[in-house]
Amino acid sequence: MNEVLKAVGNVFLKMPLGFVVTLRHFFKKPVTLDYPYKKKPMTPRYRGKHYLERYDDSTERCVCCGLCAAACPADAIYMEPEENEKGERRAKIYEINLLRCIFCGFCEEACPEEAIFLGQDYEFSDVNRNAFIYTKEEMLVKHPRKDNPFKRLYRRVRKVHGVTDKIS
Repeated sequence: MNEVLKAVGNVFLKMPLGFVVTLRHFFKKPVTLDYPYKKKPMTPRYRGKHYLERYDDSTERCVCCGLCAAACPADAIYMEPEENEKGERRAKIYEINLLRCIFCGFCEEACPEEAIFLGQDYEFSDVNRNAFIYTKEEMLVKHPRKDNPFKRLYRRVRKVHGVTDKIS
């Protein structure tokens, strides 16, 4: 008889309390996001997928100096230089292994030509390990493209501190 009274007490006392909690959250604004269609904006300092910048005349900025590879603590950057017919140095092979990369941004800071940047993209998952080795062709940005305000700020700060845009 005692167990029956406890069961009746649970039905008439504790169940309405649970419904009150449910109803309280039912009328609040939802916290979730309709993810594939609406993406959460990342903070300005977020370091995502790498990309290689171009000059205004659509030539690539990277001169394959090797400073980004030397600055990388995870040794995730591999590059081989080549010279074109004008004697300008460019990267023949430029690869970043994103499985090794720790997204520290040292490569971005070390680059004197401001050729490599870490973007805001955070969707680069894959089932194949070889897809995480990004080549130069995958990282070069399309031309023309709209300017990034954070990149302009970064270049302005470098000029204030006396870092020139070109290698002398």
